[in-house]
Amino acid sequence: MIGLSHYLILSAILFSIGLVGILRRRNILMLLFATEIMLNATNIAFVAISDNYGDLTGQMFAFYIIAIAASEVAVGLGLLIVLYKRHGSLDLDDLASMRG
Repeated sequence: MIGLSHYLILSAILFSIGLVGILRRRNILMLLFATEIMLNATNIAFVAISDNYGDLTGQMFAFYIIAIAASEVAVGLGLLIVLYKRHGSLDLDDLASMRG
């Protein structure tokens, strides 16, 4: 039987993968993907704990996080398109260099 600890371990593994992706941050698109992985990890934890205690609060938080993540992706992809058209690259090292 799959218990709460299994879901929390899965959530911790996914969160760690997302954190490594954010810390490496070579590409802005990969940074957005890593953020989504971290948000989904917290959703898994919220829903698992909510189900364990028989309360719907965690599931409501997860639904709210999904809505925020969808708007973040929409705005982020729009900004990525503008950056790519302007600079021709999504590499953070290229974008961080100052131009005089």
